Amino acid sequence: MIHSVLKTDRSAELFERAKKVAPGGVHSPVRGFRGVGGTPRFIQSANLTELVDIDGNRYTDYCMAWGPLITGHQDPEVREAALQALSRGWAYGTAEPLSLELAEFITENVAAVEKIRFVNSGTEAVMAALRVARAATGRSKILKFDGCYHGHADSMLVRAGSGLAEMASPDSAGVSKQVAAETIVVPLNQIEAVQATFELHGSDIAAVIIEGIPANNGLLLQTDAFLKKLFQITHGAGALVIFDEVITGFRVAFGGMAEKTGLKPDLVTYGKVLGGGFTVGAYGGRADLMNLVAPAGPVYQAGTFSANPVAMSAGLAMLKKLKRLSPYAELENKTEALAVQLEKVLPTRVQRFGSIFWLVLGEIETADGVVRSQSEIPASQKENYAGLFHFLLEKGIYLSPSGYEVSFISTAHAEEQLKVLVNAVAEYSERYFKI
Repeated sequence: MIHSVLKTDRSAELFERAKKVAPGGVHSPVRGFRGVGGTPRFIQSANLTELVDIDGNRYTDYCMAWGPLITGHQDPEVREAALQALSRGWAYGTAEPLSLELAEFITENVAAVEKIRFVNSGTEAVMAALRVARAATGRSKILKFDGCYHGHADSMLVRAGSGLAEMASPDSAGVSKQVAAETIVVPLNQIEAVQATFELHGSDIAAVIIEGIPANNGLLLQTDAFLKKLFQITHGAGALVIFDEVITGFRVAFGGMAEKTGLKPDLVTYGKVLGGGFTVGAYGGRADLMNLVAPAGPVYQAGTFSANPVAMSAGLAMLKKLKRLSPYAELENKTEALAVQLEKVLPTRVQRFGSIFWLVLGEIETADGVVRSQSEIPASQKENYAGLFHFLLEKGIYLSPSGYEVSFISTAHAEEQLKVLVNAVAEYSERYFKI
């Protein structure tokens, strides 16, 4: 048992109050610490890599708001852009120049996007992209992969992942059998299963949706060969490929996994880094497909707060900074060095891609020692991670509060902070961790 030395009285008090007025006391499930137990920390401020909770405890943050903050909390360029926009007004409900500038910047710099529509979340982007795919093909079914999370649209809450990985059932209550029947689920990294599915249902499949690197139920590394063959089979059957780049877009490369793999999806969805920490999602892709969206075409999608001027300004500042600095090699090197050091002190694997990492805490039974699908995640992952999470929390280190979620490195993380993380993991491994 790990003895707590941090004072959490005020966080505990607020959590009890919150449970009386919000489901589970939180407004997004994993924030409730359900997967790790204990008291969620109520954060009152953040800057660069540091979180400060309501009790005055300070933590080095590796959750980074679940991925958007690639340059750290309160990036000065993003903050200044948002403040300037705020001074002019924060909701217009009209056409405005900021979304045009951001759309032009993305279409000029991302090969996979010829036209784009801004929305308010990754979930909303996925919902709309699926609707476009069905309209374009005249087909109804969607093929997704076991353990991939694409937001909380009904048709995607079928063997999803993310917070659902910690629930008793992999599917959400309230999703009708009729809606669920429109989604076909195939195991990751098994191209034979994809081929067999298309042989049975190919004429009914509108689109395949996949995260290029699934990162909501562990970091499940897919091979380039698998992704390339997936594109070939899908397009050969007249279906579309939707790349869910909500996590990877502008994070693993400016052009996301589409750029990293050299593959060009028909449609792509974005969120997280796109808004620089503000509420922004988007879907885009081939011009002929995007021209199906109202008011240009018959596919209806709308939003009162879509292309909010403050969010557009913040997003534009974020993407311009990333394009100017191109920090991706530096981030990848930093993350690789961290993973190498962690694997020296932790008798298991640290999976990484770009600036994303995930601690695998149990015996891996795959031939190459890499976890590529949900079924390959060690059974001990949840229990082992909970112990490590709370040990690190006591050391002032905040990882994502779920063993099935990934953590992130930002440009603001310093070498000394990474050493502190490695030393803390080494101490935990020596004292507590057994495979």
